[in-house]
This record gives sequence, structure tokens and C-alpha cells, in this order.
Amino acid sequence: MDINPALLEKVSKENTEFRELYAEHTTLKHKVEALNKTKLITPEQELEKKKHQKQKLSLKDRMEKILSLYEETTN
Repeated sequence: MDINPALLEKVSKENTEFRELYAEHTTLKHKVEALNKTKLITPEQELEKKKHQKQKLSLKDRMEKILSLYEETTN
């Protein structure tokens, strides 16, 4: 999904839920990146990484849904 930067900024300013989702998504992204940089990953860390990736994807889906609703109302 290509996101219009102006729309992203508008939604970020106006929608509290979106801001919270975005912040959580960013936190999870950093956690996954840190685990990816680990040379030897334990089975527990691998499970943690997969859990974070699934949560991140779920958050992204919810953010895209909010963006779509805003896009529909502005067109």
C-alpha cells in the first residue's frame, strides 16, 4: 500500500488510536531488528521474534484500515 505522506501526517495528528498503533509498531520493529542482528539466537528468542512479527503485522493491518477510512472520507 502506497501511503500519501500528507494523509499519514493528518491521521497521525487527528487519530489517537493510530498514533498508539504506530508507536507500538515502531517498538516491535526495533525489537525484531535487534533480534535479527543477534548472531546466535536461542529457540526462545526465535519464538519471541516470530511473536513480535505477527503482532507487527496485525498492527500494520489495523493502521492500514484506519488510513483507508480516512482516504475514503477525503475523496
